[in-house]
This record gives sequence, structure tokens and C-alpha cells, in this order.
Amino acid sequence: MGLRVYTGGTFDLFHSGHVNFLMLCAEIGSVTVALNTDEFIESYKGKPPVIGYKDRADVLKACKYVKEVIPNSGGMDSKPSILEAAPNVVAIGSDWARRDYYKQMQFTQDWLDEKGISLLYIPYYPSISSSEVKRRLQVN
Repeated sequence: MGLRVYTGGTFDLFHSGHVNFLMLCAEIGSVTVALNTDEFIESYKGKPPVIGYKDRADVLKACKYVKEVIPNSGGMDSKPSILEAAPNVVAIGSDWARRDYYKQMQFTQDWLDEKGISLLYIPYYPSISSSEVKRRLQVN
């Protein structure tokens, strides 16, 4: 059995940057995406996503690089979703390398070590982002 890879996010306005990230995750193992709920996004960002949860989940499920989509049930605390996915690897974009991902996700390296989970930074290619798509569409 191969590695199980966990990643999470909003995946609003799905674009090639998302596809490239998920493709790189799939090269490591079977990918489970913990998808942020509409309620969490609105409470965190102060506004709802452009695309609702069901539609964002449907798009992710249709992506050949994604095995499973689960709701990010813990909101700011990603531990419940990580435990549900039971991964060997938590994968994040390298754009997080200079930010406090541990604080953002509310876990520690010790917690990951206790669970036998590695944290892996996937190269981030800033050619496109949901923020850039919104800017181009003049969506606020």
C-alpha cells in the first residue's frame, strides 16, 4: 500500500495552480483533501467563497489526482480532519514555508511525530491563484 497524503484548503475558483499542486501530491501517494466549509471560510475570511462547498467538492472529486474529499470538520483546528484521513504525509504549498503553518493548523511537530506523520512542502508556482482570478474578474 502506498503513502496516504493529506492536504486541506478552500479550492475556490479551481485553476491550474490547484491542479499542479494536487498532481505533485498524487506523485507521493493517494490524496485526501480536507475541504474548508462555507461557514468556516466566511468566519475566517469575513466573506463566503465564490463557489459553494458542494460544487467545490464535486470539482475536486472529478480531479484525477484526488482520491477522497472530506469536510474540514475542525475549522481552525485541522487535527480532527487529519486524524480522519489517517495520512502518512501532510502536504502544503511551499508558500507556507515562511509563515507559521503549525499555528495556522493548530498542531505541533511533536503531535505529527507522535502520529507518524511527515510534513512536506510542495513547490509553489505563483503563476495563478484564486486571488488573481478574482482580481481579473473584479470580484471582491
